[in-house]
Amino acid sequence: MANRNKVKAGKKNSQLVIRINGEERDAFVALCEELDTSAAREVRRFIRQFVKENSQAS
Repeated sequence: MANRNKVKAGKKNSQLVIRINGEERDAFVALCEELDTSAAREVRRFIRQFVKENSQAS
């Protein structure tokens, strides 16, 4: 039986708290809903892409 204390690869176990303008947040969430996605999914996608693009060896 697998060790239950072991964190699964890719498991979401951390949070990032940001402060943004309420109108921007509402517009972002509404657009995500229109596009049938979630705000959290899109922020994670942005972070992954940003890290990938900016962590290339110089």
